[in-house]
Amino acid sequence: MLSQLRNPLGAVRNATEVLCRQSLPPQVARPVAIVDRQAKHLGRLVDDLLDVARVTSGKIALQKARCELGDVVERAARQLERAIEQGQLRLQVKRSSRPVVVEADPVRIEQVVSNLLTNAVKYTPPGGTLEVTVEAKGGDAVIRVADSGVGIAPEMLSSVFKMFVQADRSLDRSQGGMGIGLTLVRLLIELHGGKVEAASAGLGKGSTFTVTLPLLAGADATTPEPAVNRTVAARRHVLLVEDNVDNREMLQALLEMDGHQVETAADGLQAVQRGLDLKPDVAIIDIGLPGIDGYEVAQRLRAELGDRVVLVALTGYGMPEDRQKAARAGFNVHLIKPVGLPELEAALQR
Repeated sequence: MLSQLRNPLGAVRNATEVLCRQSLPPQVARPVAIVDRQAKHLGRLVDDLLDVARVTSGKIALQKARCELGDVVERAARQLERAIEQGQLRLQVKRSSRPVVVEADPVRIEQVVSNLLTNAVKYTPPGGTLEVTVEAKGGDAVIRVADSGVGIAPEMLSSVFKMFVQADRSLDRSQGGMGIGLTLVRLLIELHGGKVEAASAGLGKGSTFTVTLPLLAGADATTPEPAVNRTVAARRHVLLVEDNVDNREMLQALLEMDGHQVETAADGLQAVQRGLDLKPDVAIIDIGLPGIDGYEVAQRLRAELGDRVVLVALTGYGMPEDRQKAARAGFNVHLIKPVGLPELEAALQR
């Protein structure tokens, strides 16, 4: 199963993150950066393939809420900061002076914007520009992602959102993907009752992707989530429960580099015993554990420690029923592998 790729991918990504934060000689730093970049790219491909399969089989349920699109776009743009910098590109985000509010799944809309920006980065040469615009137009909310990149041939415009279709947008195709990201964009936007369109004046003349969603008339923006300031983030006592040795060691290294005190356990029964002895601030618990699974570990810790401990589920499964099962077991947070440090830090600061 594709989901089984998440464990090795998580270990690779966390290992390269540890290395990227070291002072490495140039001859080592460059290949490490390449491994880091390609591992993240592979992770996105796996996630996109899983999501396309879930959407087409009707297994994705949107978790809709009122959300302000400008905030969603800003979050997506922050995720691509490193890729934009490495590509020597300039990004400008233009937000409406008034809130642009929709009823949508904010995680999925952020995923849509991230995929469109990733696509723009991929096909824009160094020195190019990217622009994301958020506005209300009539009864619609509009997100527009434009780039000054290699453009799209007119005959390909009607096909770019089809599965495994990849326009020949670069001579060597070295930046090409599998033609999955834009398919997922279309499927997710259609699930929201919206539409997405591609436009280009031709090869060498850039591209524009326009997402249209129903505007939630008369709604105020939701209160934005507080950002985690890593420079002043509180240091936590953490119990990390993970049976995969590589994942456990690399996650521990990352957390300790940020100043957290980390203890570990490799199976369910050991996790319960260590949790009761240590009484940590946060327990990050893999679900698939030998002995007893992560759900039972959470239930036992919650029963003994009450609300004093934040329980974080770490899993390769992210369907609504998985999240509901985790919540019933007592977990506060549900994270999908491979998990990055920003998501972990946000969970630790609850």
